[in-house]
Amino acid sequence: MRLRRLAETVSATTLSLALLLAPAAAQETASELGIPLPEQPALVIVKRDAEPQELDIPAPAEVTLDLRPSAGPQSADAAETREMVTGALSTRPDNSAAELELDLPEPEMPPVDPALVKPVEAAPQPQLARPAQIDLPPLPDVAVTMPPGLELSGRIAAQAEIAAALPRLSARERADIVAAYAANENRPFWIDGKELGAAGKQIVAQLGRAGDDGLRAGDYLLPIFEGSDKDSLAAADIRLSALAVLYARDARGGRIDPRRLSKLITPKLELPSATEVLSELAGAADAGAVLAAYNPRHTGYQHLKAKLAELRAHKPETPVARIPAGPALKVGMRDERVPLIRARLGLGSSEEPVYDRSTALALADFQKQAGLRADGVLSDQTVAALAMPRSTRLESDIIAQMERWRWLPSDLGENRIVVNIPEYKMRVMHGDKLAYESRVIVGKPESATPVFSHRMEHVVVNPSWYVPPSILKKEFLPGLANDPNYAARRGYVVTRGKNGSISVRQPPGERNALGWIKFMFPNDHAVYLHDTPNRGLFGAGKRAFSHGCVRVENPFALADQVLGPEWTSERLKRLIGSGERTIKLPQPLPIHLVYETIVVNEAGAVTTFDDIYGFHRLVRNALEQRS
Repeated sequence: MRLRRLAETVSATTLSLALLLAPAAAQETASELGIPLPEQPALVIVKRDAEPQELDIPAPAEVTLDLRPSAGPQSADAAETREMVTGALSTRPDNSAAELELDLPEPEMPPVDPALVKPVEAAPQPQLARPAQIDLPPLPDVAVTMPPGLELSGRIAAQAEIAAALPRLSARERADIVAAYAANENRPFWIDGKELGAAGKQIVAQLGRAGDDGLRAGDYLLPIFEGSDKDSLAAADIRLSALAVLYARDARGGRIDPRRLSKLITPKLELPSATEVLSELAGAADAGAVLAAYNPRHTGYQHLKAKLAELRAHKPETPVARIPAGPALKVGMRDERVPLIRARLGLGSSEEPVYDRSTALALADFQKQAGLRADGVLSDQTVAALAMPRSTRLESDIIAQMERWRWLPSDLGENRIVVNIPEYKMRVMHGDKLAYESRVIVGKPESATPVFSHRMEHVVVNPSWYVPPSILKKEFLPGLANDPNYAARRGYVVTRGKNGSISVRQPPGERNALGWIKFMFPNDHAVYLHDTPNRGLFGAGKRAFSHGCVRVENPFALADQVLGPEWTSERLKRLIGSGERTIKLPQPLPIHLVYETIVVNEAGAVTTFDDIYGFHRLVRNALEQRS
């Protein structure tokens, strides 16, 4: 028994020393390795006589252990052990484990050698450096502002399609306007706050001056809008964009479609898109000037514009007496309106109300100036024209001529050829300077010379003439039907195709309808400039004799102008009589076949030419009807 207690005492002492020395050993090791260890908790020894914490644990079942030895002899030590060991076995409620609680006396511990005990020092706690005091400047006030016009974006998006719907704008143009606003985040282009900005005011001012260019200011009126009404502001901005697009297109010739007037009027209009117009106006320093620039800048147009302003400044205030309607008057007829007609034409009074020859001749002159058929017959159209002041009629004529200027390209070309059909003249222009001028022969009224622009590309010497389909149908086919030698006797070569088609060609020669030279600019009308064997026709005052092409009085002088110094007229003439020869121009030359019945010079003098095809009357009537 004593040996057992001694062993227990030594074991307990060894365990205590190990627990006391383990932290110190660990601290030394960590110090050597440079690793800080956390502070060790203090060792707390609970005394036996301390009050145990009361836990609400169900009482374990009591178990009585019978420690009595089995039958047989027992030693004295065994008997002593049996007498000393008593207790009870307690079990957990779930019976998973059991603890044996023994009533053992506290062992007697020997004194501990102080040299073996090393005091446990608490590990020093790292001291966190306190941040330095930083004085921060006060933050500025942040002002959040909306982009200009963003407050109208929702209303613009909702009204864009409706507000852009002008009658004379196509669906494509309206869609382009809507798309332009969408690209601008549906912000206004022209409204600034509650009123028009600078660009908007410039555009409105130019629209108000539309009449100066022969346009109708009433076509571009901006509706009145209320500055306090955001819906009204949004609609006004969109409508102003649509009006600006319409004005730009009208200024470039979009008021009427010339191809609907005649199949022989085929200019290529340069109508700007809505996207182009709005882009140029929105980024312009002077939006009004940009909008005005869509009108022609050509000198001839500017002279007409100046004359229009002059006529309107001196317009008579009193209207001309109206001539009553009635039957058409011809020479020899009696009518009570004859005195009024003579007074209107500036003729003296007559004793009898007879429509005589002098009255008819004066009326024919008036009809010519008015663009009417100059037959001297008092028709309903003539009565209507007589009811208008002369200045008003001239205004309409000038406006119609200004409209035809809009059909020309904005860039006519620095060097160019211009053929004025009603004037029977051809000019070679270098800028605004006249380089060469020649009389020409144009098409007859039944085979009119077309109106268009193109580029001359080459010249043909000793050309063959292929009879156009119109002449072939009207002249040659009936002649060949009656006489198989009809073409051969006239010097023409007939070629029959495998499909039964017939072509008639006139070989080069002195009698060739094209003469010795022709100037080519491929076009849909198959017309061009050329020489002619009938040069005596150039002496006539009115020279509408051709089948549509333009005959030039001195074609070799024209060749000098277009071919350059390498091909002089003398060199070209040495080629006459040889085979067909094609010579390209050094560079393509713009050529314009125009129809100017009214020309105003720098001094403001007006010159009128016969409306030989009625094209002028078609344009003027179309504008008046649209108005």
